[in-house]
Amino acid sequence: MAGLIALVLVVVFSACLSSVAAAGATSYKAGEKITLYVNKVGPFFNPQETYPYYSLPVCRPNQVVFRELNLGQLLIGDRMAISPYKIQFKENVASAELCTLKFSDEGLSQLRSAVEDLFYFEFVLDDVRMKGFIGRMEEHLFPHEHVLFFWTHHHFKILYNGNNVIHASVNTTRKDPVQLDKAGANLTIPFTYSVEWEETKVKYADRDQLAKRAKFFHDNVQIHWLSVFNSAFLTVMLMAFMAAILMRVLNSDMVRYNEDIEAEDPDEFGWKVLHGDVFRFPPHKSILCALIGNGTQFLALAVGIIIMACFDMFNIHRHGSMATTGVLLYASTCCVSGYVSSRFFRALNGNRWAWNIILTSSLFTVPFFVMWSVVNSVAWYYQSTQALPFTTIFLLILMWLLGGFPLTVLGGITGRNHGDTFNAPCRTKNIPREIPSLPIHHTLMVRMLVGGFLPFSSISVELYYVFSTLWGRQTYTLYGILLLVFAILISMTVCISVVQTYFQLRCGDYRWWWHSVFSAGATGIFVFVYACFYYFMRSQMSGTLQTVEFFGYAILICYVFFLTQGTVSFFSSLLFTRYIYGSIKMD
Repeated sequence: MAGLIALVLVVVFSACLSSVAAAGATSYKAGEKITLYVNKVGPFFNPQETYPYYSLPVCRPNQVVFRELNLGQLLIGDRMAISPYKIQFKENVASAELCTLKFSDEGLSQLRSAVEDLFYFEFVLDDVRMKGFIGRMEEHLFPHEHVLFFWTHHHFKILYNGNNVIHASVNTTRKDPVQLDKAGANLTIPFTYSVEWEETKVKYADRDQLAKRAKFFHDNVQIHWLSVFNSAFLTVMLMAFMAAILMRVLNSDMVRYNEDIEAEDPDEFGWKVLHGDVFRFPPHKSILCALIGNGTQFLALAVGIIIMACFDMFNIHRHGSMATTGVLLYASTCCVSGYVSSRFFRALNGNRWAWNIILTSSLFTVPFFVMWSVVNSVAWYYQSTQALPFTTIFLLILMWLLGGFPLTVLGGITGRNHGDTFNAPCRTKNIPREIPSLPIHHTLMVRMLVGGFLPFSSISVELYYVFSTLWGRQTYTLYGILLLVFAILISMTVCISVVQTYFQLRCGDYRWWWHSVFSAGATGIFVFVYACFYYFMRSQMSGTLQTVEFFGYAILICYVFFLTQGTVSFFSSLLFTRYIYGSIKMD
């Protein structure tokens, strides 16, 4: 069974490598035609609100032919179609007419609306993406009005080295635009284009650097090593102080308890008196096991993607490679969730194995499917490219049915067969101990407030840049910083979890199992609050489609934070509790 799982993982990992591998250089002969693909258009301030380029009244071929796209490209909303532009390798074009269109009132109204919403377009030439605005708007104060202009000329500047295309860009300002606000029906507009070829010494292997430096959108993601290191230093110092204080208190407790073994406990609320209850199994064992199984899976998924990104395995011209890798890695790591969940379920003397495996496989997929259905339905209604085609939906469902779910079952069977009983360092009593009345600062809500805020504060600086990438126009490249911040987040969660578990046990409350999950899992709540702050205060996103996209996926991201942080906190508390009760002498 383990061999079969290893074989499946090898196959999926090979698929991941093939999906992220850089595409081979395409060589062209002089005069050879190069296909220019038109991709999508959308409002500048709504990154996820995109529509097919041919949804606008622009020049198009007699028959629209779409390019075959990979899974990742479809997931990020690409819908590339062949354009009527005639571009030939190394052949300059001073000016050529693309077509002449006669606009109706409806077409003019659509163009005016697009220009007012600051629509941009995206073209693709030899896997190089080019962006530009379809028009511009001028605001006049006296008289108060706004003037709309529509660009009708595209100038392409293409860099080449030998027989390879290195970089391409598009400029729309070479010719005067057409004014739309005063145009009437039956307006006739000629569309033109020009092509300029320029030789460069940049090698094909280094063309990624040109793409990263080409900034169409405003670049707000700057080098932020200083701010991250400042945050990291403060976090490490805080963890060091907490660890030093906790170790000092623990050593004092253990010396006192081991010296006076005849007394039950010299401290009225000491944690030693809980030795008969601290390892009492929690309620809802199956849900707890499924939760830590899914959390472990997402931790493995995050580590895998970040490490691959640190080794620069995601080519910027290999569009959608990270999305493809994420889907494949999620399917392959389903065996991790099944194994961890079933192994721990056996340790807690669980007996409904089938239900545990089903719960493990559906704890994330069901909420994800429900939320995705809402988002995708709204995208379908608005005819956005963010709506996945039926074939892609069928492929994803098939991947889960034939890959993810069977791997969860295989991992569950393996975990059940190789799992051991829960070997507690002290025996659990038959009658539960009464839990004393707790002060308000030791209640679960306060622990969630502290346990969620401190880990969130350790990543708050980097979270802005991550959000600017996910919900903005930036290309994230500083994955070394992301790996550092991820390690700080895990370390802070471990430290906070151990400290909170210690004070919880010291107060006579042995219900640390679920409390440890919810205390650090509350980080997801703070991330969601930050997401709301980012949407309303740091971005200019608006509209039903963009709002549903943002908050729908933000909720899922926060849910993943809850699963991962809760899992880290739980295992930290478990190891800490085993350590302290295994280090003292029992009567």
